[in-house]
Amino acid sequence: MHFYPKERVALFIDGANLYAAAKSLAYDIDYKKLLAHFRSQCHLVRALYYTAIAEDQEYSSIRPLIDWLDYNGFSMVTKPTKEFTDSMGRRKIKGNMDIELAVDAMELAENLDHIVIFSGDGDFRCLVQALQQKGKRVSIVSTLQTQPPMVADELRRQADQFVDLVDLKDVICRPQSARPSHRVSAPRNNKPAFAPRDTRDLLHQDDDEI
Repeated sequence: MHFYPKERVALFIDGANLYAAAKSLAYDIDYKKLLAHFRSQCHLVRALYYTAIAEDQEYSSIRPLIDWLDYNGFSMVTKPTKEFTDSMGRRKIKGNMDIELAVDAMELAENLDHIVIFSGDGDFRCLVQALQQKGKRVSIVSTLQTQPPMVADELRRQADQFVDLVDLKDVICRPQSARPSHRVSAPRNNKPAFAPRDTRDLLHQDDDEI
């Protein structure tokens, strides 16, 4: 991924979409490595992670990751999932974060030069176009190496730059032999800190369902 000198960059991570893409490629993302990589490549202003949470459950398998990210350099944007019954009478849970990501990207764009969106969702094509009309560069991170591809063709073509997750594997993948530590340094205010679990243990989320 190419960055210009002193370019102000922000990462917008569609958690459900990135999880699904990484899972399809059979590798686990080390979010500490991901953050360190971008900090070494550009002037990283902010890294935002978007996900929905089933708040009515006593325990959510994605909660440890959310807590860890929140204490380790990511800005977390979450909302409760919504349960509904479809026309066939099947119970489904919805947790789409597209609107929240799009609104934040447009609001923060004034203070950015380059927006990096971790998602292959074709619904973001209009967002990419709107950001480009503001004079911003937009990169999309997803993958073409699955069947079918995880990135929508119209989104990939609209972006200024497309980066395949396969090409980032060497720098953001957690080795299979590695195990996340169960303790990390305590954050301010003496709040407990959590290391992220293996993403294979996380609650699977689709674009519209969890």
